[in-house]
Amino acid sequence: MSRDSAASAPGRPGAGPGRASGRGAGNPRRGRLFTAALLSGGVQGSPVVRLLIRWVRRPLLPGMRLWRRNIQLRVVATTLLMSLGVVLLLGFVVIGQVRNGLLEAKVKASQSQATGGFAVARQSADETAAATHGSTGGNGADGPQSQNVIQWMSDLVESLSSGGSGAFDVVTLPVGDDSGGGRSPRGSGYVSPAESVPASLRDRVNSSSSTAAAQSYTRIVYSNRKESQPALVIGKQVNDPNGHPYELYYLFPLTQEENSLSLVKVTLATAGLFVVVLLGAIAWLVVRQVVTPVRMAAGIAERLSAGRLQERMKVTGEDDIARLGEAFNRMAQNLQLKIQQLEDLSRMQRRFVSDVSHELRTPLTTVRMAADVIHEAREDFDPMTARSAELLADQLDRFESLLADLLEISRFDAGAAALEAEPIDLREVVRRVVGGAEPLAERKGSRIRVVGDLQPVVAEVDARRVERVLRNLVVNAVEHGDGEDVVVKLASAGGAVAVAVRDYGVGLKPGEATRVFSRFWRADPARARTTGGTGLGLSIALEDARLHGGWLQAWGEPGGGSQFRLTLPRTADEPLRGSPIPLEPKDSRRNRGLDDGGTPRGGAEKLATVPVRENGGNASALPPRQGAATPVADPAALPGSGNGNRVVPRPANGGRRPDDRTGTQVPEPRAGGDREPDGQDSTEAGEAFRGR
Repeated sequence: MSRDSAASAPGRPGAGPGRASGRGAGNPRRGRLFTAALLSGGVQGSPVVRLLIRWVRRPLLPGMRLWRRNIQLRVVATTLLMSLGVVLLLGFVVIGQVRNGLLEAKVKASQSQATGGFAVARQSADETAAATHGSTGGNGADGPQSQNVIQWMSDLVESLSSGGSGAFDVVTLPVGDDSGGGRSPRGSGYVSPAESVPASLRDRVNSSSSTAAAQSYTRIVYSNRKESQPALVIGKQVNDPNGHPYELYYLFPLTQEENSLSLVKVTLATAGLFVVVLLGAIAWLVVRQVVTPVRMAAGIAERLSAGRLQERMKVTGEDDIARLGEAFNRMAQNLQLKIQQLEDLSRMQRRFVSDVSHELRTPLTTVRMAADVIHEAREDFDPMTARSAELLADQLDRFESLLADLLEISRFDAGAAALEAEPIDLREVVRRVVGGAEPLAERKGSRIRVVGDLQPVVAEVDARRVERVLRNLVVNAVEHGDGEDVVVKLASAGGAVAVAVRDYGVGLKPGEATRVFSRFWRADPARARTTGGTGLGLSIALEDARLHGGWLQAWGEPGGGSQFRLTLPRTADEPLRGSPIPLEPKDSRRNRGLDDGGTPRGGAEKLATVPVRENGGNASALPPRQGAATPVADPAALPGSGNGNRVVPRPANGGRRPDDRTGTQVPEPRAGGDREPDGQDSTEAGEAFRGR
């Protein structure tokens, strides 16, 4: 019985059938867990593999970046590689042809020399046999004595090798293992016969069917410690004077041919390297003539985009590059002319608006004084005249507001707006705004609630501008809230503070969130402005937010209200990375699992609308559906993409929270300071805004 079968025999302690033994198989579950941890998410998604790839790529990044950005380097490197390939291919072909030519000439000369030597050996044996037979009178049946054959063999090797003058060596070997009778191996020039002649060649020479000479390549081994050298050996079986066969070999060294081939290789390598370097230099010079004007054009284009419109390319010659430079200069000149014309036109428009606004103040003051006198005396007029006096006073108020907004817009357009930032608590600003808007809210039948004002919300801002932004947002929310409550929410996290104003009125239709900040734009042109708005409030509010380095974004759904979010950096000149309040409110229809008609959706989103138990138990929130596509933000709705901003609604997650308006339980996304409703960080919008 074998060792393996004995180890697995029943009744014997050890590993059972089909069970591997050893340290690695002691705990298969541990091995599976290790493999799963190593390859979690597949080989490409394994953290170990990603770390290894990152570690390998890190030192290569500078070279890869240079390779991508430098076209001259790519062209020169490609030329060098292709030239090197061509030179190597030609070198192999040339070396092969030279080697074949040298060997062919050597083989022909060696065969001629060996054929003559074999004939001389055969003639010498015949002459020696005839002379010995004649001297014995025909009585020596056994031929000459062994002593004479030994001497004859030594003389034959010496005489045959002396004719080569070192060009070849001669070796004699007995046939098979028959070394008796004095026919031991002999060689000229300290050649080791047994080691220098290949065994395969001896077999071919001694074969019964072989009558011609055989040849092979070998290395000559010397007995005097001389370095071995390659050689061509040609052998044939001949007879001695006694008629006994022996092996005669000619060994022709290939040292001269090898030296010649080495010289050819060195010459080709030197010439090939010189050609490759020369082609690389030529490619560098040629590409430089093309790349230099392109680089110059790229640099000038960058300077033109930076506002230096007087930059021009230097044009020399009449070739295609010169034509490109001339066309580029004409384009830059026309662009500069058009921009100057637009700047002049814009400057004239701004000056016109500013001058008209200032010039209208004087007659407006006079009209205001006269209107006040008429308005105070309206009780003495008939009802129609009294109503006209009231309308005149109201429209004059609106006219004054319009003039003030136009002046403010002209300051923003002219770049003359200045920020006077100081650390303030935004709760005080919000309270002043809410206090001023409460009379309007009472008339509209709505209520303004403030959420998140228990903790200080301090930031370096211009209090006047922030109060103007919030007043505009709150008044618009009350006016468009259709009598529903208005929720003002404050929050701070990291380096940002935010104020969100939520209403539950008519909301915004798709695409309107990107237009709501346009000048003089109204969602419903037929809707009356009961508060005397000018249509410039949100435009000025957006400019105020940008002046702070912040965001002013809008979200809305038809019939579900809207939310405007103001996000400001906690410290002046600090870039924003996110907002502590999600743009889409948690009580939106999507987050509550409802469709546009307000009916529950099917599947997981429908189950997510089940309220929590009254005893405080938590409702189990279902995880997102596997394989569901992750929504992406509409590029046209992100900050910096226009006047208004809106993030496309995302799928809701599990969890519940009290509704700010009704107090009922509604789905709540995962908690997180700077996270949007779907758990994604709101820095997406921040990065898009900063990359504007």
